[in-house]
Amino acid sequence: MTDTESVVGAAPSEPVPVQATVREADASPLVRIRSLLPGLARAEQRVAKVVLEDPAQVARRSITEVALAANTSETTVTRFCKAVGVGGYPQLRIALAADTARTEARSSRNLGGEIGPEDDLAAVISKVSFADARAVEETAEQLDVATLQRVIEVVAGAGRADVYGVGASAFVAADLQQKLHRIGRVCFSWSDTHIMLTSAAVLSPGDVAIGVSHTGATTDTVEALRVAREHGAITVAVTNFPRSPITEVADYVLTTAARETTFRSGATASRIAQLTVIDCLFIGVAQRHMDASVNALDATRDAVGSHRLGVRPDGRRRPRETGK
Repeated sequence: MTDTESVVGAAPSEPVPVQATVREADASPLVRIRSLLPGLARAEQRVAKVVLEDPAQVARRSITEVALAANTSETTVTRFCKAVGVGGYPQLRIALAADTARTEARSSRNLGGEIGPEDDLAAVISKVSFADARAVEETAEQLDVATLQRVIEVVAGAGRADVYGVGASAFVAADLQQKLHRIGRVCFSWSDTHIMLTSAAVLSPGDVAIGVSHTGATTDTVEALRVAREHGAITVAVTNFPRSPITEVADYVLTTAARETTFRSGATASRIAQLTVIDCLFIGVAQRHMDASVNALDATRDAVGSHRLGVRPDGRRRPRETGK
């Protein structure tokens, strides 16, 4: 499955608008186009595909050439530019040219394409590692700091946090639960639909529900978040698509920027991007309760210490405890 589902203080007086979840000045225009692609009109989607297939070439083309390549009109190209938040076609060309320059500076190799049957194992390793690294970089570039800060405040002050995710997203939900639980925060993760809905129904004001879904369209997760919101809980969505259904039931939206490929749909890149957001959220919460978090981490480390082999990572034996 393609989904991978993803708060201290009083409840927020007003939710942060979904549109404010992306730092447009810093984010790649391609990241935003990919995230908004499913919600565009069909003709605008054709323009988007032309841009995504060869952004460097589009940066050199006239609006007429792009319209012809997308089998549409210049007016549609202009509407597309406005829909993805760049204003107009001249601004799109400038943004694409700048993004192309940044990308070329990062890597002289084109490793961002699909993995094909002709690729040898070395090429597979290069493409997978490149895509995963870009997922982390692009997620960090577009992650809205103000929204993340508010989510951290909400989670740090919550009486309880429940995290929902199914399929691949369930692993991300479980990771957040384990991290928060280890520093003494009351947190549960659920992946069974019935238990998710039951959990959501017993939440109350002061609690937080976090839904993790790469597509933002997983019925189970969206429904659980909706029920949690109806019972007064603050709701947070972690998704790759800021206009997906899950954002309609979320007070706060944290977006990722993962590119899926044929063999990796719902697998590595989307999970790594979500785990990047989860790690930032966890560390922010831990900072809010620094002394308690450090004490809890020390206590949990000591608790499992006897279950590790008495060797160092380099293979040498650890010195025996003398009791002195």
